Amino acid sequence: MTECDFGPRISANAVEFRLWAPLETEIAVAIEAGQPKKMMRSEDGWHRCEIVGVRPGSTYFYILPGGLSIPDPASRYQPHDVHGPSEVVDPNGYQWKAAGWKGRCFEDLVFYEMHVGAFTREGTFVAAIDRLDHLKALGVTALQIMPVADFPGRRNWGYDGVLPYAPDSSYGRPEELKRLVDEAHARGICVFLDVVYNHFGPDGNYLARLAPLFTDHHKTPWGNAVNYDGDGSRLIREFVIQNAIYWISEFRFDGLRLDAVHAIKDGSKEHLLHELARRVRSAAGERKIHLIVENEDNNASLLERDDEGHPKFFSAQWNDDVHHALHVAATGETFGYYADYGDGSAKLGRALAEGFVFQGEHMPYRGEQRGTPSKHLPPSSFISFIQNHDQIGNRALGDRIGARAAAALQAIACVYLLCPQVPMIFMGEEWGAEEPFPYFCDFDEDLNEKVRTGRRQELSRLPGFDADDLPDPTAETTFISAKLDWAKVDTEQGRQWFSFYRDLISLRHQRIVPLVTGMTGGGRYRSSAGGGLIVEWDVSTGRKLRLLANLTDQTVETGEQADADESIFLFGSFNSGRLGAWSVLWSIA
Repeated sequence: MTECDFGPRISANAVEFRLWAPLETEIAVAIEAGQPKKMMRSEDGWHRCEIVGVRPGSTYFYILPGGLSIPDPASRYQPHDVHGPSEVVDPNGYQWKAAGWKGRCFEDLVFYEMHVGAFTREGTFVAAIDRLDHLKALGVTALQIMPVADFPGRRNWGYDGVLPYAPDSSYGRPEELKRLVDEAHARGICVFLDVVYNHFGPDGNYLARLAPLFTDHHKTPWGNAVNYDGDGSRLIREFVIQNAIYWISEFRFDGLRLDAVHAIKDGSKEHLLHELARRVRSAAGERKIHLIVENEDNNASLLERDDEGHPKFFSAQWNDDVHHALHVAATGETFGYYADYGDGSAKLGRALAEGFVFQGEHMPYRGEQRGTPSKHLPPSSFISFIQNHDQIGNRALGDRIGARAAAALQAIACVYLLCPQVPMIFMGEEWGAEEPFPYFCDFDEDLNEKVRTGRRQELSRLPGFDADDLPDPTAETTFISAKLDWAKVDTEQGRQWFSFYRDLISLRHQRIVPLVTGMTGGGRYRSSAGGGLIVEWDVSTGRKLRLLANLTDQTVETGEQADADESIFLFGSFNSGRLGAWSVLWSIA
């Protein structure tokens, strides 16, 4: 495991406590509520103290001038939430079973996004282990876990974390998270973790008192940006980069998904994102590690490949453009940002063939240019989906697409689960789950009221999102409403949907993955009258993977004769160039 500079260092008979706090002149450490011991401060702002007899399981506080007791900003576990004492955790305390696991190629992945708290009734790491066989039977090869960094309260989406090294105690202990990863590996499933480096949550972030964590030189939607390029930024960068390495090394995650990287502001010679990617890959050694971004700006430079076709920085980006285009096709909704995707099949074709719909063009919803050219990138640079936590949860009621477009859902699933881009399922989608996924959190009453007001204002700016119907995001009932009902998997409808998804994913592994592995560039697309769509990707000399799709409720003339093609899959009907309503044909031409 790569050594980390932050947090306690355990030796044979003692623990060295280390805290970088350049803004404080004097700090003490108290073990198990015992007598505080003064730490030695060096000129570089580090405070250190070695105490004999301290063992894993001991709890401790740091004591600031004035008597304020705070947890370790690099705490590994908080048994009593973000304001309580930190616990000393042995990094080698878990005995791994799948020790020889090396990972999987990125093109082979089918992602499954899940929220630990809502995935099962228990809402724990251990309970999630019991559902891994379900995911294996489905054909999932990558579990994407929403953020687990310790957040205030007992429920949260995870994007309000304040202690990035500590898995939230409401989900279980660090050893139990390691066991979840280990059990997934034993079943051939990679595990990815969503991490948040663009901001810290609003309650429990004590690092800002100790060090120059924020800078007013850059602004983000959450206020002053994290200080990645100003005075004192070197160790702020280290705190974050070593955190990424920590998840990959100690917990053996197969990759990370970095939230909202467009909000990470850095004018350094080597951008934080570039340095992080370089050092994480180096720390991983021979293991296959994949890094993913969410990037509102659609900046293709983060996805560039080297001369051998390997990612220079990040493996892929969540492709909102595919989602938006498929959502409009299935639902007919054209309010808010969906209005920019409501002009028939052309934008869906571009999203499937080239990645981004907006590659430098003006986007009316944003009121400015968006994106950079992306058609030179391989399809595996993009992760496609028809549901995820954002696209469900940022609706007023948190309602899923299946509740609004059941008739069309199978057709759009046939598109995104078989296209060369890497697909991602949202938990429960595979059996047609109807549970909503609204935003939820658990702060003190003052912050709770601010959240209620902020959500109403945010959603009221999106036409068609009725903020008056907004569930209270701070109520426990809102969180409980998001929990999956696993009994519905065994209903007739649940079994039918599961079989449909399982068979599509199996077909993907058998026929699509071998064709797209090693693909170096995007495809071509064209529309036909009435809404038909043709997309083609070169897969070998003289051969093309071809998609014919009609995502409308009327038969369309495609002008294509596929008699000479090798059919891979047909959903709906295709006869003499006529593609039936909600029909999808995949073939090799």
